[in-house]
Amino acid sequence: MLYWLVERSQDWLDSVGLYPVVQVMFQLEFRAFLAVLLAFALVLALMPRLIAALRAVKVTDDPEFYGKGLNEIMASKRGTPTMGGILLCGAVLVTCGLLADIVNSRYVQVCMVVLAWLAAVGAWDDWMKLTQAARAKRNGGKRTRDGLLPWEKLVFQFGIGAIAAWFVWGAGQAPDAHVMNLPFQRTYLPAPTEGVLARPEIAPGVWQMGLAAFVLVGMFMIALTSNAVNLTDGLDGLAGGTLLIASFVMMVLPWISSSERASTFLMVPHVAGSGELMVVSGAMAGACLGFLWFNVAPAQIFMGDTGSLAMGGLLATVAVCIRQEVLLVVIGGVFYLEALSVILQVGWFKWTRMRFGEGRRILLCAPAHHHFQHAGWKETQVVGRFYLVAITLAILALVSLKLR
Repeated sequence: MLYWLVERSQDWLDSVGLYPVVQVMFQLEFRAFLAVLLAFALVLALMPRLIAALRAVKVTDDPEFYGKGLNEIMASKRGTPTMGGILLCGAVLVTCGLLADIVNSRYVQVCMVVLAWLAAVGAWDDWMKLTQAARAKRNGGKRTRDGLLPWEKLVFQFGIGAIAAWFVWGAGQAPDAHVMNLPFQRTYLPAPTEGVLARPEIAPGVWQMGLAAFVLVGMFMIALTSNAVNLTDGLDGLAGGTLLIASFVMMVLPWISSSERASTFLMVPHVAGSGELMVVSGAMAGACLGFLWFNVAPAQIFMGDTGSLAMGGLLATVAVCIRQEVLLVVIGGVFYLEALSVILQVGWFKWTRMRFGEGRRILLCAPAHHHFQHAGWKETQVVGRFYLVAITLAILALVSLKLR
């Protein structure tokens, strides 16, 4: 909105001598890094009030898992406020509304809709869990952490994923915006001469997806990443820190994709108009940075499904817009490994129960971060080492851009 106001008021600002001061708003990189600072400041300033408000209405976590050992490990977290994702998502929405060109950028508009939609789904799920637990406790029944059923969540996640992918497809005018960017594959043919700026040709063998394929890929990635981040959110600072790392890397990619020179040089898809997603990624990074101030061990608040579903979906939406879904699998490798650990654990348990009459486990506990806790690692060790893995994967993802 500020960008739009400055753009519309150039003549008046120039007449009063303010234009030289505010013209910096036209610099994408400035707005992106300002978004980091603004989102960080909003969360840092408002989170204490949110924590107090959630405590006052007793919106606090009451860990109750289907395993005695895990309940014992997580017992110290009882009474910690949850649904901190309300402020996390709110800070991103406000920051992007102020600093991104939300009026003219279809990509930013899609991202904001995905964020709001999944935040609402997560808040509904969190509220159901909390009210069910409180109701069962009052009635003397067994506590439960069940909120929305898995298939209900998936309906909403796949639904918004399909809608978002359809609009992203429509926003991409050139064939470059509809290609599948595979690892080590050149999107464009190398320029015949150093410094040639002519429109590059798409290389043979590059898959230019039709609408149906594009929607299926986008829908799957948004739903998968939303759930993967949600599964990662189980230890103090784990989801917030790994999201922070992924968001900072994602700030670089829209800058590359929006620049015809940079994208052609690195031979990755050029998506015109995608540069504003740098501001979205910056806002996400800043919000996570502020949230970590209160979420590192011992956590004062949890993001809940309100934050994890929405931030995961937002991260994937940015990747879909700039055709970097495959690279996101590397950048967010921790999230997908956590999701894979749950899939393998549940699948193996069900198959062995049918085959041998009793269920067997691959891991001591799933998701993977709980496996390492059961193996004797302290919570801070698990989180710190997962950070190291996330940083390594982020560097690997950036390096791989040149390996084509």
